[in-house]
Amino acid sequence: MAELNSEFRGYRSPLSTRYASKEMQYLFSDQHKFSTWRKLWILLAKAEKALGLDITDAQIREMEGHVEDIDFKAAAAEEALTRHDVMAHVHVFAKQCPLAAPIIHLGATSCFVGDNTDLLILKEALDQLLPKLVGVIKQLSHFAMQYRDLPTLGFTHLQPAQLTTVGKRCSLWIQDLLMDERALRMCRDNLRFRGVKGTTGTQASFLQLFAGDGAKVRQLDQTVTKLAGFDRYYAVTGQTYSRKVDLEIVSALASLGATVHKMCSDLRLLASRKELEEPFEQTQIGSSAMPYKRNPMRSERCCALARHLITLQANAANTLAVQWLERTLDDSANRRLTLSEAFLSADACLLTLLNISQGLVVYPKVIERNIAQELPFMSTENVIMAMVKAGGDRQVCHEKIRVLSHEAGAQVKQHGKDNDLVERIRADPYFAPIIGQLSSILDPKTFTGRAADQVVEFVDEEVNPIVALYGDKVVTKSAQLNI
Repeated sequence: MAELNSEFRGYRSPLSTRYASKEMQYLFSDQHKFSTWRKLWILLAKAEKALGLDITDAQIREMEGHVEDIDFKAAAAEEALTRHDVMAHVHVFAKQCPLAAPIIHLGATSCFVGDNTDLLILKEALDQLLPKLVGVIKQLSHFAMQYRDLPTLGFTHLQPAQLTTVGKRCSLWIQDLLMDERALRMCRDNLRFRGVKGTTGTQASFLQLFAGDGAKVRQLDQTVTKLAGFDRYYAVTGQTYSRKVDLEIVSALASLGATVHKMCSDLRLLASRKELEEPFEQTQIGSSAMPYKRNPMRSERCCALARHLITLQANAANTLAVQWLERTLDDSANRRLTLSEAFLSADACLLTLLNISQGLVVYPKVIERNIAQELPFMSTENVIMAMVKAGGDRQVCHEKIRVLSHEAGAQVKQHGKDNDLVERIRADPYFAPIIGQLSSILDPKTFTGRAADQVVEFVDEEVNPIVALYGDKVVTKSAQLNI
């Protein structure tokens, strides 16, 4: 029995078992990491051969035949002896490729495979996240357009304020997400390759390999960079590419986390008011003790993961700050955690947010009822203006409204009754000249300004061009959420 349950006897990250997509998990897997190391050794050999070093096609073919079949047990045994992960994999790869053994890792330092692999993974991870983010933006834009003119209470200080619309509020979430898309796209587009730089970034070992021919060393750097799928490399590095790169990317991801947390907090507040709900499955249980509960668990999950994501920015900043001179190794263990968890957390947030955005439920009657409790107070200035137009004295009218408002407020606060200010106005003979106008004066749509037009303009001018930029890459289908 113990043998059957062995997989449950060690720590397993919830990001893998519960939250993140299989595709994002694979990017940060050992299989992907170490097979990418081998691909980089092959690219290096091909470029060195093209520039005149004594490397044969047979050696390259031998390495290409063993890119994926990594002996992890043998590598672990080697690392236990050498205490060096890269050399452990060099030795294992060399045993699988005896013909190529003399030229594997030729002239390179550990960061040739370590850092360049990280940059390849960061690029792929950003390429996975961006279409999911734009998928959320696209889905929310449909929601915003659908409810662009549905009035709802606006809130400042979490107190009822001037009316807005459900769609306009959604457009505020989208605007933040657009800023995140821009930041992450800039990170991806600005990302460069480390290339072949040697132990302290001087390329001294490669200069020796090419007998002092600096032009060939530069060509080697350019060729490997192109073969790896990058257009540019960092012109100067220490032993590593600057950890400022990691900080920029993790900061952009943390900023996305803040956006997600803000939006999902809003959803939770609105769910509490029963105005709007996230999807709730037919067999879903909200509470083990309270069968009636419809807890916003998806939004809560997003907030929880986003909070973790936000904290990772400080880790990346501290890692950059403590890189002494050309490099220290105390970045290694931290980056193994920070980079993977930042992307896996962001991926999980977007997967959940896409699911939420495709199934948001609006309750117009509840919204209407909530408006009815507050709108009479908000409409008092309109009532005064109508009375003035009908020949009334503004100061007299103001005092009449003040008294009636306080009486209605007492009914709400002291007796728990509905707001009856409108009924009090109708019953007061003073307001007889405008009784016929009260319905139009109290129409919620007259209190939302240009909200509906703003949504249309925003979607047309700012959202649609970004969605079009990604074309058919946009992720629009919500995957089945894990537990």
